[in-house]
Amino acid sequence: MRPIGNANGLAKRGRRGMNDFADMEIFARVVTAGSMSAAGREMGLSPAVVSKRLRRLEDRLGTRLLQRTTRQIALTEAGRGYFERVTAILAQVEEADAFVTRRSGLARGRLKVAAPTSFGRKHIAPHLLAFLDANPDLSLDLELSDDFVDIVGEGYDLAVRIAELSDSSLVARRLARNHRVLCAAPAYLERHGEPMAIADLARHTCLAAANQDPWRLDGPQGPVTVRAQGRLHTNSSEVVLQAVRAGVGVALRSTWDVGEDLRSGRLKVVLPAFRASRHVAIYAVYPSRRFLPAKVRVFIDYLAGLYGPEPYWDKGLRDLISQSPATATAAE
Repeated sequence: MRPIGNANGLAKRGRRGMNDFADMEIFARVVTAGSMSAAGREMGLSPAVVSKRLRRLEDRLGTRLLQRTTRQIALTEAGRGYFERVTAILAQVEEADAFVTRRSGLARGRLKVAAPTSFGRKHIAPHLLAFLDANPDLSLDLELSDDFVDIVGEGYDLAVRIAELSDSSLVARRLARNHRVLCAAPAYLERHGEPMAIADLARHTCLAAANQDPWRLDGPQGPVTVRAQGRLHTNSSEVVLQAVRAGVGVALRSTWDVGEDLRSGRLKVVLPAFRASRHVAIYAVYPSRRFLPAKVRVFIDYLAGLYGPEPYWDKGLRDLISQSPATATAAE
C-alpha cells in the first residue's frame, strides 16, 4: 500500500498547526484580558513573548488585528471579525475536551467564577482548600463583586447569584434556599421599642443598601412593600450589617449573613410573620452548553453538597425561619 502524502510534510504541517492554534488562543486571551501583560500573566508568558506571537499571527494572516498603544489595545475591523470566529473555534475545542473529560470524571483547566462579595467571603472562600485538594488539575479564579456580571461577555464559566431569576439563556441550578428576616440589635429595641405591626416600621430607622430598597415582603395578608428610611444611606450591604449590629436600626438580612448573630442573641428577629419573597434563592448560573465542562459540574456539585437541603448557616434557626407568612398571625 502506498503511503498517503509525505510523513515529514504532515509532521511539519502538524507542528505549524499547533503553533497557529496556540497563537490564536493567545490573541483571544489578549482581547478578553485587555492587555498583553494581563494575558501574559494568565498564561505564564512574558509580554515580549505575547507580542512576538501576535506579530507572527498577523504576519501569517497578512493583516493587522490589533491597534497597540502604550496604554491600551483596540481591535481593528479585521480583528473583530477574526476574534468572533476564533472564540467560536476555541469554544468548540473546549466542548470537545469537556466531553472527554466528563466521561473520565476528571476536572482540568482554569475555572473562572463570579460571586457576591459577602457571600463569597463567608461561604465560598473558607471551603476552597478542600475543593482544590480534591481537584489537583484545576485552577480557580474567584472574583467577588456585587455588580451584575455578564457571564458570557466577560468570560466566566459560572456565577453564584442570590436573586429571583428571570427567564434567560443561562442555565440555573438552585444551591440553597435564601431566608431573609427583619432583625435588629436588642439595644436598639430597648431604646425605640419593638415594632409589633408592619405599619410600625414607619416610625423606625430602616437600614438598606441602595440596591435593596424597597423591601418586598410576604405577610399574612399577602405581599407588602416597605420603603427603607433613615439617616444612613449606603451602597454597601456590609455597611448595613455593621450598622444593624451597632444598634442603628432595623434591617432585612439573609440568614447566611446573620445566622450566627441570631443564634448568639446579638440580633433579634422582629415581625417574624413577615419575610422576603421565597422566590429569591442562591443559584449557580452558567451558559447553556451541550456538554457541561467537568470543571463547572464538579464545582457546582461541591457547593450543592456543601450547603445541602438545609444550609449549615440555618442550623438552630428553624423556629425563627420556618414560620409561614401565610399562616402566621400579624399584630395589626
